[in-house]
Amino acid sequence: MAQENALVPVCDVVTSLSLTELCRVSGSSADWIMELVEEGILEPAGPDRSAWIFESTSLSVIQTVQRLQSDLRINLPGVAVVLTLAEENARLARRLTQFEAGPDPSIWMPAPKR
Repeated sequence: MAQENALVPVCDVVTSLSLTELCRVSGSSADWIMELVEEGILEPAGPDRSAWIFESTSLSVIQTVQRLQSDLRINLPGVAVVLTLAEENARLARRLTQFEAGPDPSIWMPAPKR
């Protein structure tokens, strides 16, 4: 017997969701999603709430926020800080990987003479 509140799988084809669709798929209330927007955790496109469009990646952000709140009991402003620091850490890790790989020799080495 299937659970009534089971999460609906999201296909890679879905690239955007309305506020109503995001609420339905994530199991979250519109008021809570609005709080995430106010904190800068989610950034919808669109001029107002009735026309908001969210990227499908918002679902993974919502799941992360839910885990941080339930597991660590972090409030939304704290979650916003944690997510910002995690993004910065990932960016720095990518830069370090590029640095450790060394420069692309084709950029600075002259072409061989013929």
